[in-house]
Amino acid sequence: MSASTEGNARAAGYTPHPYVGGRTAALRALAAWRMRWPGAPRVIVLTGNPGSGRSRLLTGFLMMCDPEYRKQLPMDDLDPATVPPDLPAPAVPSAAGRTAAQVLWLLADHFELAAGRTEDVFTELAAREEPVTIVVPNVDQAGPVRAAEEATRVVREVLTPLAATETVQLLADVPRELATELAGALPASQVQVIDLDAPEWADPKGLVLHAETALDAGSGAPELPYTTDPAARRALAEALAARAAGSRLTVQLAVQSLLMQPEGFDPADASQLPTSVGEALDLHARRLGADPRTLRLMLAPLAFAEGDGLPVQLLGTLANAVAGRDMSQDLADGMLLAAPFIQPVEPSSEDDEDGTGEDAEAGAGAGDGRTLLRLMHPALAEEIRSGLPDVRDTQTRIAMALLEEVPQQDWAQADPYIRDHLAAHTLEAGLLPQLLTDPGLFAHADPVTLRAAIEAVPLEQLGAPARTYLRTAPLLTRSQASATLRAAFLESAFVEDGLAPYAEALHTRGFRLPWRTLWSVPLAGVRAVTTGSVAAAGEDGTAVSRSVAALLVPVGTPGSRTLPAAADGAVAPQDGTGAADGTAAGEDAGAVNGDGTAAAGGRTALLLHDLRAPEYVDADPSQVVQPSEEDRAAAPLGFSRGADYLRVWARADRRMVAALVSDSPVTDADLSPDGVLVVATERGVTARQILVAAPPAAPSVPAQRTGTTDADASHGLEGDHS
Repeated sequence: MSASTEGNARAAGYTPHPYVGGRTAALRALAAWRMRWPGAPRVIVLTGNPGSGRSRLLTGFLMMCDPEYRKQLPMDDLDPATVPPDLPAPAVPSAAGRTAAQVLWLLADHFELAAGRTEDVFTELAAREEPVTIVVPNVDQAGPVRAAEEATRVVREVLTPLAATETVQLLADVPRELATELAGALPASQVQVIDLDAPEWADPKGLVLHAETALDAGSGAPELPYTTDPAARRALAEALAARAAGSRLTVQLAVQSLLMQPEGFDPADASQLPTSVGEALDLHARRLGADPRTLRLMLAPLAFAEGDGLPVQLLGTLANAVAGRDMSQDLADGMLLAAPFIQPVEPSSEDDEDGTGEDAEAGAGAGDGRTLLRLMHPALAEEIRSGLPDVRDTQTRIAMALLEEVPQQDWAQADPYIRDHLAAHTLEAGLLPQLLTDPGLFAHADPVTLRAAIEAVPLEQLGAPARTYLRTAPLLTRSQASATLRAAFLESAFVEDGLAPYAEALHTRGFRLPWRTLWSVPLAGVRAVTTGSVAAAGEDGTAVSRSVAALLVPVGTPGSRTLPAAADGAVAPQDGTGAADGTAAGEDAGAVNGDGTAAAGGRTALLLHDLRAPEYVDADPSQVVQPSEEDRAAAPLGFSRGADYLRVWARADRRMVAALVSDSPVTDADLSPDGVLVVATERGVTARQILVAAPPAAPSVPAQRTGTTDADASHGLEGDHS
């Protein structure tokens, strides 16, 4: 199959694909791959220069692969060799804006895999009896942070293992610099590289048709001599295609420019037709009597924009920062100048997922009517960035300008774009480690984006707070917690890591936290916990009663005391489900018996810890007095738990007042009558004072998977996976 098939298809009278408008050779190769034609490769790597039309080709092909959408296409008029068989639609996990882990979990959800770890996804796919078809588009746009180079991780951690899985039929749209690496991991007989800029896949006639269609007044173009006269339109389309060197983006920008502002354009003057994306920018500016550098400076903030786009309110601020001068008049006068290269975007709403309104009150409401702007194509951004003398310096200016826009450095009042994407700008500026000192930013920023930015920094360059955040980020994304609950989880994490001042700071940032973490000890192997009181020596030597947490630990744990086991036992085994009445399984069972002996299970040891202070208690464990059943029943709070989460609720009205999700399995927990929750996990033991006056909303608690997850980030679009 080669470009010569384009002419053969037209000679046979076939209708070009209504969306693609050509690319017959490539479409034939893709159709043969889809039908598993003898000799067809199992893996196709689609690549080409930015603006070559990869996305358009893939979209057009997927239209024919969708049983419902193909009903809207003139299938009988198309070249039969370009039409894939009428099969169920393939899995299409787009990489745009997603991490490698998110792409993988999209697949796991699509195929309903029972995978608990990323490597299990490939194992389960390999064990399938029937092959699966997967199409991965937009790998060049992977990741929530541009500078983090997530596309490389997608290729190495997702596509390469998928390609090596014999039951997977894979088609991936990959940047050229990664296409060779992906294809090189497979035997030549199993893989084919379709480079749309290579002569055998080029489609010059299709490019002419693309230009001709865009110029057609019947398709919405204004009535001009070269849009209404077929001969003139065809001549201009051929001239545009000849100058564009195969770039569909260059043709598109040139057409948009001349149709939006036709004055001063001479279709007979080939020098007014661009040969590249950069020339399309500069020729447009000169034709409108503007300085090309001014146009590029106006568009520069959008070339650096992260996420869905830049809020229009920030365009002027960042343009001034990039230019180093006041650009307000240029922007006011230049919207017609910039219009062919910009598109508005409706902001997506992922705020206030728990329905509490907390994020909206903090200024994150996506329904506030804000308009986002972005460039027409990522290749435009690369062109503008490449023309700047120092990208890192420009990012520094942008980051400083964004930081100055945060009112009183209160992240609750910051523009959502700033708090979610400032880290991405500072990453490319080389300043991210200096930013990662404010716990308020940790709590308010989108954890998926912030985690991706931090992970791109070498660990040795990160301070202790940033390392704590990085450790906690999987929990934040997995739980899809609100800003308040993110602050609560981080507050505990800071205490666990010995960063009490950062934990305390979160109590001063305006959050209504559901708890205050009192202490945490990294004590592995705790089998059970209970709260109670014990007589201990006071500072003056007299006996005083101290509230304690009694921890059942392995024999030999420093500071513990070994006691004989009781025959009847007092610790009920936890099944991780909670009792039907809403109490935790074994909630009222303690780690010690009423006579002070250890629970059943052989000779064990007890370790006493002060319930409210970060210190152990040197006292006789046999003297521990546990709350009576009446005391517990009269307490205002109760709790229930699962394998890695707990809920605390008010007994009076069953209202939930705190929800805790753990990043390691919970081995036991107890709640004192006065509201101190002691939780033992495989990592250690932590005590939290429940603040019942501030009930939070619950995070979503994901269905439990078997195995140990690797805590990859999630937008929530692909399910709750860690």
